[in-house]
Amino acid sequence: MNNLDKFDLGILAALQADGRLTNAELAQRVGLSAAPCWRRVRALEEAGFIRGYHAEIDRHKIGLGVLAFVRIDAEISTGVRTREMEEAIRAIPEVVSCHYISGKGMFELQVVAKDLESFSHFTRTVLLNLPNVKDMHTSFSLGEVKSSSAWPLGHLQPKAPARG
Repeated sequence: MNNLDKFDLGILAALQADGRLTNAELAQRVGLSAAPCWRRVRALEEAGFIRGYHAEIDRHKIGLGVLAFVRIDAEISTGVRTREMEEAIRAIPEVVSCHYISGKGMFELQVVAKDLESFSHFTRTVLLNLPNVKDMHTSFSLGEVKSSSAWPLGHLQPKAPARG
């Protein structure tokens, strides 16, 4: 499944907007009947385009008022030490996202906490004790301008033929 057509793109867009759509609702939105729509969704799942379905939870409603961006630099950048660090980071529930980065630092983490006091405690007891930590810099979110788990799909749209 290398080439996505307009129906596949419509399915992906609709499910990103609302993963709870029934197959009938989804089929109607993308202009297919139910059976072909269901087959396409299954094919998109099997090909790895759709990795799962989840509920989007408001972190403030569940008491996670602090969102911090933590840049961590490693003491030693060997494969074994880096994998140890990765495994340790993956096991921490408060780390909701982690990326390798270019520039200063090696990892950029998004970390949530109840408040500044609990974040400070978490930093001292967990982050600073990760294997191979050399340096750490933290920035705090002062407000959210945009947050989305939906990926842009416009670049996948077929190009309109040039008129001559």
